[in-house]
Amino acid sequence: MTKPSAKPQNPNFSSGPCAKRPGWSLEALSDAALGRSHRASIGKAKLKEVIDRSHAMLNLPSDYVLGIVPASDTGAVEMAMWSLLGARGVDVFAWESFSSTWLKDVTGQLKLEDVRGFEVGYGELPDLYQADWSRDVVFCWNGTTSGVKVPDGDWIPDDREGLAICDATSAVFAMDLPVEKLDVITWSWQKVMGGEAAHGMIALSPKAVERLQSYTPSWPMPKIFQMTKKGQLIEGIFKGETINTPSMLAVEDAIDALKWMENIGGLQGCIKRSKENLHAVASWVNRTDWVDFLPKRAETRSSTSICLKIVDPWYQGLSEEEQAAKAKDMVKLLDKEGVAYDIGAYRDAPAGLRLWGGATVEASDLEALFPWLDWAFAQVKEGQAAAA
Repeated sequence: MTKPSAKPQNPNFSSGPCAKRPGWSLEALSDAALGRSHRASIGKAKLKEVIDRSHAMLNLPSDYVLGIVPASDTGAVEMAMWSLLGARGVDVFAWESFSSTWLKDVTGQLKLEDVRGFEVGYGELPDLYQADWSRDVVFCWNGTTSGVKVPDGDWIPDDREGLAICDATSAVFAMDLPVEKLDVITWSWQKVMGGEAAHGMIALSPKAVERLQSYTPSWPMPKIFQMTKKGQLIEGIFKGETINTPSMLAVEDAIDALKWMENIGGLQGCIKRSKENLHAVASWVNRTDWVDFLPKRAETRSSTSICLKIVDPWYQGLSEEEQAAKAKDMVKLLDKEGVAYDIGAYRDAPAGLRLWGGATVEASDLEALFPWLDWAFAQVKEGQAAAA
């Protein structure tokens, strides 16, 4: 197969940290409050700007609080679980690496006894209607490492007794979330925003706040997880007074990303771009016989972490170790050509490819990538990757 000539203008298709917004440059950070305390008025104002713009763009209910917390989305999820769980039984839904980690942490770290785990393999989605809403329910909206998303929120009742705790890091700003049905929503700047890592966001419903103020876990609480003091919400966290010192450079980058998102149509503009990216990939998959989506049902296909499997009979005839090696050869070959970086499947996932399709990715770059994917597969299949 002839090597393609046209290359994507931006070869960054990583699922985290993700591609910067189109047109981004270091000049976007020129107004950063560098060398200034995050406690100074300028620092607090910028942190609050991130909170206010995010709250407005996601159309969060006015009585939801939103704060910036340490340790990216992982820190935000752990903060929620350590602070809120244990007051009643817990149901945890898991279908890929991170959601499986939340299940392990609930049972192995918090050591809760009344836990029901609903876990399935990569490419599948558990039956969400098994949730018992007299209990708390922990789940991710989009399985970043499997490409399997929750299709809708119909399974979450408005009159639920327990809390809906949702890890939404690769879904926020790219998918329609029924935010009024979610009591805890967590994400980070490094996904759909294309921002920098290490900072998380956590949104809490009034019911989640009430739980924080009425329930004290039996275990010691690390400082970076503490959201209450003397039984009352620490309101400063949700006004830009962060628990620990944030990077003001990363904060400036988040502001830049949010402004760009507003300029392309806000939440709906971002969702539209992500859907267009999934449509582009689906069109290519439909006309390509060697590849397919990892998700088994079309309605659960993620538009952000788009996970693909190789289905060519030659490849399927290989051992798992050989399959993994061939998939890695493809990834290395495309990296060497400078057309696609970091598109290998997650380390715990089945061997294959993973393309980020969030709002910062241009559909035209995906279109330019597809001939290269075909070429790379042909090279690997013909045993020419090592010599290329």
